[in-house]
Amino acid sequence: MDRRRIYTIIQVGNLSDTPSRAYDIILILAVAVNIFIAIFDTFPQSEAYASLIWWIECLTVIFFAIDYVLRIWTADLLYDEMTPAKARIRFVFSWAGLVDLLSCVPFLVASGGGALRMFRIIRILRVFRIHHYADPLRVIGDVLRKKKGQLLSSIFIVFILMIASSLMMYNLEHEAQPEAFQNAFSGFWWAANTLLTVGYGDIVPITLAGKICGTMLTFLGVGMVAIPTGILSAGFMEQVSIVREKAVVEGVIRDTAFAEQEQDGREEYSYCPYCGKRLH
Repeated sequence: MDRRRIYTIIQVGNLSDTPSRAYDIILILAVAVNIFIAIFDTFPQSEAYASLIWWIECLTVIFFAIDYVLRIWTADLLYDEMTPAKARIRFVFSWAGLVDLLSCVPFLVASGGGALRMFRIIRILRVFRIHHYADPLRVIGDVLRKKKGQLLSSIFIVFILMIASSLMMYNLEHEAQPEAFQNAFSGFWWAANTLLTVGYGDIVPITLAGKICGTMLTFLGVGMVAIPTGILSAGFMEQVSIVREKAVVEGVIRDTAFAEQEQDGREEYSYCPYCGKRLH
């Protein structure tokens, strides 16, 4: 089996490519099994199945490791504008590559026993391997990258408001309850709970001025949370429209490529099933 065929199998498959679709299903099942093990491992009943759990996790980690190596090996087909060496380095240090690597490391580290077993919690990152097959996750990632400037600005505004609120509440409540508002940090904790609408309730104002200030800040907190929500919503709708338009264009290109292939009768060429690009 040549390298290009391996690349088409490990990438997201289409319904007409049975090996690729089977590979997708196996990988998704492996991720699901690992997440189930991570949850079941917290129950005392899991001790009776410790050996079985170890073997299952060992087999799935081997599968993840092989998948990771194959993706590095075929990275130049994913980033076809780069040289093979640069493409592989880019994949290794990309979000997808780091997630794939970290999905294998916890099992190897935790096998050492002792304090190192705490690193097994990192295996929850295996759930992110599903990013290879989840278009909505990629859309959300694109939205966060495009709107990061606006999101950082809104977060900065919230942070400034929290600092001002913490200092204000400290001055209003410190004399009435010094054990609760001991310093500005205590006020910052209260401001975070109030402005982010968590309402933990361990620190509350008891003076009239403090209650009035807290009420005003609660209303401001609702508005502060709504700002990044609105930015993400608008960005998500924009990205969905772009994806739909791109899908229409790629569909036309793909159909045109297949039609040209049939007319020319050149069977020695293969085409990408998604964008219609000639592969070789």
